[in-house]
Amino acid sequence: MSVIAKIAEIENEMARTQRNKATAHHLGLLKARLAKLRRELITPKGGSGGGTGEGFDVAKTGDARVGFVGFPSVGKSTLLSNLAGVYSEVAAYEFTTLTTVPGVIRYKGAKIQLLDLPGIIEGAKDGKGRGRQVIAVARTCNLILIVLDVLKPLLHKKLIEHELEGFGIRLNKQPPNIGFKKKDKGGINFTATCAQSELDGDTVKSILAEYKIHNADITLRSDSTADDLIDVVEGNRVYIPCIYVLNKIDQISIEELDIIYKVPHTVPISAHHRWNFDDLLERMWDYLKLVRIYTKPKGQLPDYTSPVVLPDQRTAVEDFCLKIHKNLIKEFKYALVWGSSVKHNPQKVGKDHVLEDEDVIQLVKK
Repeated sequence: MSVIAKIAEIENEMARTQRNKATAHHLGLLKARLAKLRRELITPKGGSGGGTGEGFDVAKTGDARVGFVGFPSVGKSTLLSNLAGVYSEVAAYEFTTLTTVPGVIRYKGAKIQLLDLPGIIEGAKDGKGRGRQVIAVARTCNLILIVLDVLKPLLHKKLIEHELEGFGIRLNKQPPNIGFKKKDKGGINFTATCAQSELDGDTVKSILAEYKIHNADITLRSDSTADDLIDVVEGNRVYIPCIYVLNKIDQISIEELDIIYKVPHTVPISAHHRWNFDDLLERMWDYLKLVRIYTKPKGQLPDYTSPVVLPDQRTAVEDFCLKIHKNLIKEFKYALVWGSSVKHNPQKVGKDHVLEDEDVIQLVKK
């Protein structure tokens, strides 16, 4: 029996099962089994198993990577070519783009790589079409733009989200607040710091037993679901911010546009007429959470043209040095910083000082 057939069987059983307290335990088990089978699909067992798609993944350049995901013929290539000036083949039939087409834009001093991924079809997570490679590239992005046709958005949105979720990509979510630590002995130690609506000790034990884990500490610090626990145990989930780009707004009325504007995480555009691109770029910048640091050579004015761009989580002076060159940190003595992260301008700081957006830094070597 193939993996896909097993997945379909479990999904059918889950659809048949009523959801209540008595069946929660059983559903948790089924979810764990499903997650294991999905993982087998992503990384097939045994060897390398055939080469990956030819020329599919693209070398990572620039400070951030944004992937365009969507069904065929929703205007991903048009959007890319109008944003980045890159020619990605555009035609009025489906599946025009067959491999990843990269483009780079400069925005607020940062180099952002845009990837036009081939169209996803239903069942991509089960390996249909080029779906598996497309979603594997999407996992490496810092931000995903789901491009939807404004005339049939909700249906497509649900399908694409379902495909990405099946591949371990979680959109616009935070990692669940669950402590999980394997041990050598001592059984399963389960503590919940707040009331749980779905999980109890037995359900947790049965889910872990499905993964052949019989000794572990589990701490639930928020009201968690079985899916959250499975995500933590699997450990290969990526949490990526996502913007829904509703394309082809030249085909709807103003009143409909007003309604669309109220939906969270959504930007309506027209790729063909280049409407509302500035709003899209601004929203992309907000979601990427990049921090720009300007450098200042000794005795000269700061260089405001080419900032060093760091990701939001790693903005210490040490990270700044490593971004420029890994030997720089060995010669580092202290740094002088001007900007919002310090109390005095300039202030002498060590390598653990956390920088903020648009700070100016001068390094002093030993």
